[in-house]
Amino acid sequence: MRRVIAAAVIALSFAAQAIDDAHLDWWREARFGLFVHFGLYSLPARHEWVKSKEKIDDTAYDRYLKYFNPDLFDAREWARRAKAAGMKYAVLTSKHHEGFCLFDSAFTDYKSTKTPFGRDIAREFVEAFRAEGLKVGFYYSLPDWHHSDFTVDRYHPRRPVDCSPWDKKGMEGPEEPWERLNEGKDMARYRKYVFSQVEELLSKYGKIDLMWFDFTMPGPRTKHSEDWNARELLALVRRLQPGIIVNDRLGLKDGDFGDFVTPEQQVQKKWVERNGKRVPWEMCQTFSGSWGYHRDEKTWKSPKDVVRILVQCVSHGGNLILNVGPTGRGEFDYRACERLDAVGEWMKRNSRSIYSCTEAPGKFKAPEGTILTYNPTLNRLYLHLDKYPVSPLAIDFADEVEYAQFLHDASEIRIADGALVLPKNQPRSEMPVVELFLAISPPN
Repeated sequence: MRRVIAAAVIALSFAAQAIDDAHLDWWREARFGLFVHFGLYSLPARHEWVKSKEKIDDTAYDRYLKYFNPDLFDAREWARRAKAAGMKYAVLTSKHHEGFCLFDSAFTDYKSTKTPFGRDIAREFVEAFRAEGLKVGFYYSLPDWHHSDFTVDRYHPRRPVDCSPWDKKGMEGPEEPWERLNEGKDMARYRKYVFSQVEELLSKYGKIDLMWFDFTMPGPRTKHSEDWNARELLALVRRLQPGIIVNDRLGLKDGDFGDFVTPEQQVQKKWVERNGKRVPWEMCQTFSGSWGYHRDEKTWKSPKDVVRILVQCVSHGGNLILNVGPTGRGEFDYRACERLDAVGEWMKRNSRSIYSCTEAPGKFKAPEGTILTYNPTLNRLYLHLDKYPVSPLAIDFADEVEYAQFLHDASEIRIADGALVLPKNQPRSEMPVVELFLAISPPN
């Protein structure tokens, strides 16, 4: 009974942080999701920012409308692959910065239903992923390089300087060329467009579990939360879909800024904080250097890299949303499929160390070359062997471990003299996991 009570106390201590955000419970339990970046940029196949990076004008870029026909697109296959990889939710780019919509919006003809393909991709996505039991979400770009009322800023393809949009110094200079480019544009009209489209997304496709806005950036010649009327937009989202989860990229800093923060690409070394307080967080990560399909990109992460990133996120109380950029024909690139299959094989046997897990209590220190996660409900630690150690592996909390086993096959790992006695040969796994059943673990 003492052990049961101790485990219950620990579970309650971890649950306390979620008293005011119980709608995040499913998301915390899931820990692993799929991001899909798909659009006209899949045809040039050299980065989702290709229009801005190469300063392509509308006439040259919009010709892709004529050729957008992803005939191999099968949302059911996407959903099956995500589920097999161990993912529990998925987010689709309903509209990226290029302005092209994957949904049948009544407010533009710049959409998938007005291409040779002629189908509402968002609807098929939602229906397919729901059918597989996954939660669904929409990404929606606040910037729009196609809309006639969206004012030219430092990221816009029509910016009057030749330098990178990330070069702040290049944005210094006279106002006149910017004013000339923005003559006649009206952000108030553009805001109305944004509100109308968000209302469509959250009222025409049934229950939507997550809304992922992108992006508001600080600095000169950028957009700020006032440009989107962000607080009112957030209120609209919550009114249309009570209980929905919303990310933090509307640019709001005080009060209700959203439900979770979104570090991008960089692996976090500790639980993410905001204003000195731990917050729910999700790292968005790519297999390679591009979010959209990039035919010639070579810096792809290995399956073990992906597993490691997932484990690292969970070890600091966070989620991982992993991106796939489908090809112009609408299917997942073979490199993405190979990695999803490998991650799925690992998750099939080791997902207990991911789902519903979080950072281990402070008293438990991971030995060098390992990563710890913790399930407060089961009262178990999961020791991920990132670098397979020479046995025995000393753990300074051995006296609190009641039983140990490899998670992938439930084979016992003996404990002797404060150490795990591991087999000489590493199990066939991207990252072997030792499941540690704790006798008593105080909530610290």
